[in-house]
Amino acid sequence: MDHLIGALVGAPLLGAAVLLLGGRRLDRIGHWVGTLLAAVSFALGVALFADMLSKDTGRRTFTSHLFTWVPVDSFRADVGFQLDQLSMTFVLLITGVGTLIHIYSIGYMAHDERRRRFFGYLNLFLAAMLLLVLANNYLLLYVGWEGVGLASYLLIGFWQHKPSAATAAKKAFIVNRVGDVGLSIAIMLLFTTFNSFSFSPVFGAVRDASGGRLTAIGLLLLLAACGKSAQVPLQSWLGDAMEGPTPVSALIHAATMVTAGVYLVTRSGAIFNASATAQLAVCVVGAVTLIFGAIVGCAKDDIKKALAGSTMSQIGYMMLAAGLGPVGYVFAIMHLVTHGFFKAGLFLGAGSVMHGMNDEVDMRKFGGLRGYMPVTFITFGLGYLAIIGFPGLSGFWTKDKIIEAAFAKGGGEGWVLGVVALIGAGVTAFYMTRVMLMTFFGEKRWQPDAQGHQPHPHESPKSMTVPMIILAFGSVFAGGLFSLNSSFLHWLEPVTGYSEGHSPLTAWQVSVATFVVLVVGAGLAWQQYGRKPVPAVAPRGSVLTRAARRDLLQDDFNHVVLVRGGEHLTRTLVHLDHSLVDGAVNGTAAGVGGVSARLRKVQNGFVRSYAVSMLGGAAVLVAATLLMRGI
Repeated sequence: MDHLIGALVGAPLLGAAVLLLGGRRLDRIGHWVGTLLAAVSFALGVALFADMLSKDTGRRTFTSHLFTWVPVDSFRADVGFQLDQLSMTFVLLITGVGTLIHIYSIGYMAHDERRRRFFGYLNLFLAAMLLLVLANNYLLLYVGWEGVGLASYLLIGFWQHKPSAATAAKKAFIVNRVGDVGLSIAIMLLFTTFNSFSFSPVFGAVRDASGGRLTAIGLLLLLAACGKSAQVPLQSWLGDAMEGPTPVSALIHAATMVTAGVYLVTRSGAIFNASATAQLAVCVVGAVTLIFGAIVGCAKDDIKKALAGSTMSQIGYMMLAAGLGPVGYVFAIMHLVTHGFFKAGLFLGAGSVMHGMNDEVDMRKFGGLRGYMPVTFITFGLGYLAIIGFPGLSGFWTKDKIIEAAFAKGGGEGWVLGVVALIGAGVTAFYMTRVMLMTFFGEKRWQPDAQGHQPHPHESPKSMTVPMIILAFGSVFAGGLFSLNSSFLHWLEPVTGYSEGHSPLTAWQVSVATFVVLVVGAGLAWQQYGRKPVPAVAPRGSVLTRAARRDLLQDDFNHVVLVRGGEHLTRTLVHLDHSLVDGAVNGTAAGVGGVSARLRKVQNGFVRSYAVSMLGGAAVLVAATLLMRGI
């Protein structure tokens, strides 16, 4: 088992090393090497999953200690893995969806001169993400956490010849560093509180820790989760990150990296369960973000940025569920997995549309593509039905459970969270129906590109469509399979725990209410974008629409408060440094210099002046001696 887990992480890490260090001699086969090693990692994950299923529920957690990295007195930094039902779920998602995206990238990146390097970065990302979810302690988790940040920076800015891509990569890196500060401080507090970095000792001693300390740790972990999962207030990087190649959007910003924050909160459930304040903060962040992202998604004409707003919103649902504690942990992870299927499929579908439309991303220049790209249309349509929660598809089984769990929180908080989640479902139906109508329906609105080339829409090659078909099957059937006999709940409960909430609404009432808001949202989108021709240029729109096009002014806020504020703070500190610190130092130096200049005048080089000085000194000594005798 030790060797299999090590090989699980080592296979993509080896691929990254070979592809990034092997040089141009690997250009012809680099994409096959990267895809093969991703598939090897997935096969190892399946083998470990089969072995875990063969064991009793109580014997499914396996912990291995590889070596002690830094042994210094009571400080021990260990390198070890923990494989349980939670980490196993993420392993299968990361390697399974990751392998499909590798296959898709073979066709999508076929004409890119740096394809080998791209696959090396993909392998590096897989290795870092696997290390993150398999670590048995917070310090090793932090190593994987930073590795994921590095790989995402490289992938988002892969087309660095585009200034927008380079800027987006830097923005993602910097915003994520803000969250990483929270994680690093939380790890320091964990060690000073529990004298350990490992999960088991920390979680076992949580009950003996002070509530204030646990709240501080929980809020710092939440800050880290907000950075990686693009939650308010650290959400500004996600939309710009769409500048990277579309497979990057599918892998990092739909199925894996943005779910790392949800994993961190769920893995640290014992800490959040002991702090009601930290749990409520998680719920509030999730509820605010699910509405924030949905509103942004309604106003974007860029198909990838519309899906980015959707991702932000859906991660908000997961975060809301995770904040509900044992009532919601299972449903947060369940929605995370199904979201990995349909959102990755939607992003790959968007990439397929771009592939057939000369890399055009403006949906106002699409229209009527369902007849030209039938496979893309069907697979994208199934992902659309899944994400809006159409009855029977994956999103229906997971999103409804989160809404029901939100109402089950009880009191006024439960009603507020439940209603917000319900409204979010309606807005989701609106913006996703808008994307479907503008892209695949209506009259064709194609225009020549900047070089005068007229688009000729066509279906993508099989290397791109086959992964889309497989993900579409997951979008349709995964949620139902997970819900059959509560199989996913029983699978994850030994790790996350589960307590059934008492919702004021029955499951049927929640499903009916969700379906009603779904129909209303889709109907409003049809009224605006289906029955009327879509104008080639976006109308001015309302104040809210204009704000949503600017990401609800998040960048403007950051610029005024953080950039301008930082500039003013820097200028103030520079002024204080010059006037106080340097002023004191320079003033002292000037005073010493002035005194020295005056004393120097005594040394004039004339003998008579020195004789007078000696006579005066002798007189002073005599007078002092006589005075002392008299006393």
